[in-house]
Amino acid sequence: MDAQRAQEISSSTNMANVMYNGNPIYIEHVDQQSGTATIHPLDDPNQKQSVSVNSLSEQ
Repeated sequence: MDAQRAQEISSSTNMANVMYNGNPIYIEHVDQQSGTATIHPLDDPNQKQSVSVNSLSEQ
């Protein structure tokens, strides 16, 4: 996924089916300059991490 699409998903009111390492995640924030996103698993909002947007996939 590219940073622009990740930003679109994080700004949208509709939930998109986004995966990280085979797990469904929620994108909280996208830093387009660094190409990273702050994410958390759908089932654990407290487990935040920063990952490369290239490692995210839309299903």
